[in-house]
Amino acid sequence: MFHFSNVVRSKGDPKLVEGGPSLKRPPDQLARALGWFGIGLGIMEFVAPRRVTETLGMEGHETMVRAFGVREILAGVMSLSVDRNAGLWARVGGDGLDAAALVSGLTSDNPKKGNIALALLMVGGIAMLDYRAAQDTKPQRPPPNARRKLYPNRSGFPRGLQAAKGRAKEMTQHATAGVTS
Repeated sequence: MFHFSNVVRSKGDPKLVEGGPSLKRPPDQLARALGWFGIGLGIMEFVAPRRVTETLGMEGHETMVRAFGVREILAGVMSLSVDRNAGLWARVGGDGLDAAALVSGLTSDNPKKGNIALALLMVGGIAMLDYRAAQDTKPQRPPPNARRKLYPNRSGFPRGLQAAKGRAKEMTQHATAGVTS
């Protein structure tokens, strides 16, 4: 089986033969799925705002839908980043904005109130997922009374500092020998 990571490994590194189970926890997988969902929804809102407003009976609010699309894309990208928790909280806030905008369309003269009610239900479900993911991915801090582990005797070099210095010296001598030849 071909593994892309084998292409970029150094000559002496072990090669991957088969993959194991994913190390991503379910909250991380949910955050990733919500990030991609937000990007897809945001692109749709940005590219086709008229279609969205016509479906909801909220014609004339295309600029708002387009702005909401940009917000969705940015929050989605943040949800896929290293600081995914901030992106997920941005999604939770955006869900509140979406709900408020939808509620404003529930007027007696809107013939598509049923579509708005359905959209509110979907926003509510997604909001619960966003909130859950934001809670589950928040950074874990040690308790205030926890002792910090200190490693004063460690150099960061597996074979010790002297071995690293020796290897660096060998590499320098080898490099300079190649230049003079």
